[in-house]
Amino acid sequence: MLDASGSMGESGFDKKAPDKRKFDVVKSIVADFIKKRFDDNIGLVVFGTFAFTASPVTYDLKALEQILGMVDVGIAGQNTAIGEGIAQAVRSLGFVHAREKMIILLTDGRHNSGSVSPASAVEQARRNGIKIYTIGIGKQGTFDAALLKRIADETGGKMFAASGAEALESVYEAIDRLEPSPLRSEERINRRLLYPFILLVAMFLFGAKILYDSSLSRRRL
Repeated sequence: MLDASGSMGESGFDKKAPDKRKFDVVKSIVADFIKKRFDDNIGLVVFGTFAFTASPVTYDLKALEQILGMVDVGIAGQNTAIGEGIAQAVRSLGFVHAREKMIILLTDGRHNSGSVSPASAVEQARRNGIKIYTIGIGKQGTFDAALLKRIADETGGKMFAASGAEALESVYEAIDRLEPSPLRSEERINRRLLYPFILLVAMFLFGAKILYDSSLSRRRL
């Protein structure tokens, strides 16, 4: 789960590249994590004011990386619908037959949007045996650490905080150690190729980007 709300467009998260947007830094670190999980089925849910599945759970991780590269800030709106993000991730994992399922929730904000409460979404995850690791990024106080800890504790996961790029890299390394076993199903691996899906996502993101740029232009006027 990747937060694409407006605040993710801020810079200064990476001391080595202070002008680089927080979202771009995060995408680079997430892409490196995906490369390490070469034997897993992984999907991508993006959330802002609403949530959507950018990539279904798949074994085609190269295509997943391409989709990750196309996602941008504001593509799902400016707010932070953590509850809807979790609920969407749970639905995506519902198509996967695996002994272990987990969600990695990354956000730099507080739940302030959507029709699904975090408590309701967490209950859905818990009923389905889905573990949630939560990551709050940025300065303390900008994200709801208490909520992220509660989400992780109630699903058997763990909450992390990262104030910068190096800390976030360490967080993903820690998660990689905590979940060393392949998450793929022993019964079935979803080897569905995502190239047709990439085209659809590209069209969707292109249209959403036009609408987003148009709304910014109207605000300036």
